[in-house]
Amino acid sequence: MTDLDDIDRGLLRALAEDAGQSAGALGRHFGLSQPATWRRIKRLQDSGILAGRRLDLDKEKLGFGVTVFLGIKLATKGQLSLEDFERAVVAIPEVQTVEHVLGLYDYRLRVTARDIADFERVLRRRIMTLPGVGNVDANVLLSEERRPGPL
Repeated sequence: MTDLDDIDRGLLRALAEDAGQSAGALGRHFGLSQPATWRRIKRLQDSGILAGRRLDLDKEKLGFGVTVFLGIKLATKGQLSLEDFERAVVAIPEVQTVEHVLGLYDYRLRVTARDIADFERVLRRRIMTLPGVGNVDANVLLSEERRPGPL
């Protein structure tokens, strides 16, 4: 674990809110020079704390207005069936996240579709035909609030 000071935590919060900010802009906000800010960000990257930067796309503006969370219970369990399922499910472009979980379901998927009819097509033709799929439970996302995290 790397020791973080208040400035490091502030940089992480600022980058979590907008990862596209320049080292110069961040430095001005925290009273640091651009090179000093860049060195801190580089140290956070090298330590693995800052693992990457992502774009946050507006799915609705891109024509994908429905998000559904699926709980998937596999009919058969074993290393081979898990690997077969994972290999097949990551090939479906509408599946945004695949989480292997402990509990009622074996996997939790986040699926994005254009509308309910499009989701039904993805469910019937792509997800229900995956290797080992048993029970499937769906929850449609109504709204979402993103929080920056525990920093």
